[in-house]
Amino acid sequence: MAPLTLAHELALLGYDDAGVNQLGRPTLDYGLAGALLLELTLAGRVEVADDRLVVTDPTPVGQRQLDDALTRIATEPKRHKPKDWISRLAKDLPEQVLDGLVTAGVLRRDSDKVLWVFPRTRYPSTTGAEPAVETQARQRMVAAVAADGPVDGRTAALIGLARAVGLDRKLFAELPKEHVKRRLTEIAAGDWASAATRKAIEEIQAVILITTTTAVTTTIITTTS
Repeated sequence: MAPLTLAHELALLGYDDAGVNQLGRPTLDYGLAGALLLELTLAGRVEVADDRLVVTDPTPVGQRQLDDALTRIATEPKRHKPKDWISRLAKDLPEQVLDGLVTAGVLRRDSDKVLWVFPRTRYPSTTGAEPAVETQARQRMVAAVAADGPVDGRTAALIGLARAVGLDRKLFAELPKEHVKRRLTEIAAGDWASAATRKAIEEIQAVILITTTTAVTTTIITTTS
């Protein structure tokens, strides 16, 4: 299969082996939208200038969701902040990313009804066990956090993304907490990308955290009111 994007890897990490979304919505939605922006930033296609997301290279990346996002940003007459683009790109994105994993044979789509009334769709592994590509992503992240020294850009971005949506506590649960805290700070400040790229990525990750936290808080308040 084609190489996984950060959005594919986040989707796999966000779903359990039974094919259930552990992150909930809209956390997964915003996380995946942020993953697209991180990927485009690492690819040198976009950057943040004056708090606005701008296209620096409109050349297609060669992956549907990434190229669709790049086109939307490039053709938008007005420049918007990263948080605005995360909200715009999030719509229907989980289904698109999961469809890609189903087409690639990594996951399968199971649809049924709860109590014969409420529709439900799950995305378990086609093998019944954790997909190999998900295991590889987990191992790559854990190895980076457990060790010292430099980390490649994609792994650093995925670690920051996982942290932004709250997956870090589970992913690194077997490592000493103080080490994880120190190491995450080191990785975020590392020299795995240019200063401009790292700054853009840090801003996007911060937006994901703020956006998901605000959305979840709003949902709780609305539900309990």
